[in-house]
Amino acid sequence: MSEDANGGRSERDPADQPPVVVKIGGAKAVDPAGAVGDVATLAADGRAVVVVHGGSTVVDEVIERLGMEPEYVESASGVTGRFTDGETMEAFTMAMAGKLNTELTALFREAGVDAVGLSGVDGGLLSGPRKSAVRVVEDGKKKIRRGEHSGKIESVNADLLEGLLADGYTPVASPPMEGKESDGGVTPVNADADRAAAAVAGALDADLVLLTDVAGVYADPDDPGTLIESASTPEELAAVESAAEGFMGKKVMAAKEALSGGSGRVVVSDANVDDPIVAALGGAGTTIEHTAIVEQAETEGETA
Repeated sequence: MSEDANGGRSERDPADQPPVVVKIGGAKAVDPAGAVGDVATLAADGRAVVVVHGGSTVVDEVIERLGMEPEYVESASGVTGRFTDGETMEAFTMAMAGKLNTELTALFREAGVDAVGLSGVDGGLLSGPRKSAVRVVEDGKKKIRRGEHSGKIESVNADLLEGLLADGYTPVASPPMEGKESDGGVTPVNADADRAAAAVAGALDADLVLLTDVAGVYADPDDPGTLIESASTPEELAAVESAAEGFMGKKVMAAKEALSGGSGRVVVSDANVDDPIVAALGGAGTTIEHTAIVEQAETEGETA
């Protein structure tokens, strides 16, 4: 334990710092090796870490192996996402909870991390109402598609995570989530992994690191030289939101949800650099501070 001049624990002591939730992207271009090594280092130093992972690429591969075609739809708000019918949901569960979660947990254990793999259904880790129908835009027309298996996370079993962390384990979590039916039933359903990580980070008052295959949010999405390094005011956050396109828009949305839920800061950063998590926590990538949300809420309250 490190001590400061007054004999107390140093602010740099990992055990004194908030937990960190690390979201590892599921794109093929994301190499988890650096993140695995960093989690091992942080956990060995006493920092509480929760890992959340995605897996869109592998899900698509499993769907295709089963002779189906991945289907993506545009929502009424302009966001593109996977349409998850019953057969697709089976493939999703096989890929995420069966294959990816097990393989990633094995990588962490090989690195000396006492990792525990969990799906969002386990212990009601991630739960909320199931959406069985979604509004989509097809050929410029708004339609309702039924048979959907997705949900909005409304609760996180923080006690489960805190209990595992207190016992020295590192949770490795992924969708599916626990979808609650109107009749009281429970159905495993799809949930966005970035937003799942955001919900976990908010519930634990944790720092959130969203690892992806680019350096962060660019002011010009086509120019890596325009990286936005930080946002700590509503105006700076608005600039980040304006610049974020495509998949990056979902990450910024997740960042706002995490900060609103209680996270102190969110970093969007490159998974493929050396020591990616340590680098992100040290200032690499795009850091969005809690003050950007707090000041925004205060400003909205004044104008209401």
